[in-house]
Amino acid sequence: MIGLLETPVVWVALTTLTYVGAKALYARIRFFLLHPVLLTVAVLIAVLQLLGVDFETYNRGGQVISFFLGPSVVALGIPLYQRLQELREQAPAMLATTLAGSVVGIVSAVVPLLILGVPEVVTRSMSPKSVTTPIAIAIAEGIGGDQALTAGFVVTTGILGAIIGPVVLRVVGVRNDVAFGLAMGSAAHGVGTARALEEGRLSGAAGSLGICLNGIATAILTPPLVRALLSIAL
Repeated sequence: MIGLLETPVVWVALTTLTYVGAKALYARIRFFLLHPVLLTVAVLIAVLQLLGVDFETYNRGGQVISFFLGPSVVALGIPLYQRLQELREQAPAMLATTLAGSVVGIVSAVVPLLILGVPEVVTRSMSPKSVTTPIAIAIAEGIGGDQALTAGFVVTTGILGAIIGPVVLRVVGVRNDVAFGLAMGSAAHGVGTARALEEGRLSGAAGSLGICLNGIATAILTPPLVRALLSIAL
C-alpha cells in the first residue's frame, strides 16, 4: 500500500478524477463553495491528511500536472485571437484599466501586511499574487520573496477571485463582457479567465488579454512599488 501511494501516476489520476467529479458537481449545483478548483484542493488535502502522505510524495505526480500550466495559459490565446478585432477597438481603455489594476493589486497586497507587521519576506512574496504562477514566482525571486509562499498566494487569489469576483462585478454594475473578462483575468489570472470563459468567448478573450497585460505591468511595477512602500513603512 505504501509503495502504491508513492507512485506518481496514482496522484495524477486522483487529482484528475477529483477535478472532473468536482466540475460535474458544480455544473449541477452552482454554489460558490463548490467551485471545482476549491473543492479539488479541499478533497486532496483531506485525502493526504487521512493517508498520512506528505506534500513531497504527492508532488511527484503533481509536477506532471504543473508541467501543463504553461501550455494551458498559452492556449488561452486562442479566444484572444478569435476576438482580436473587437478588443483592438477598445485598446486604450483596456491598457489604462490594466495598468491601474496592476498598481491596485500590488498596493492592496502589500499595505495591509505592512500595517499588520508581518515578516517582510511574506510581504514580498504576496505582492505579485494577481499574476499567473510562473510570472509571480520569477517576480518574487527577484525581490527577495519566497517562491513557495508566492505559489500559495497565487493559487488562493485565483480561487477567491473566481468565486467572489463575478458577485462583486455584478453588484457594482459591470455588465459589459469585455470589462468583466478583463477584470477577472487581471485580478485572478488563469482561474479567473476560465470563469470568464463561462460567460462567453468575448469575456474569455478579454480575460486572456488581462493575464498578458497584467503580467507585463506587474513584472515592471512590482520591484519599484514594493521598495517604495517598504521604505515608507520603515
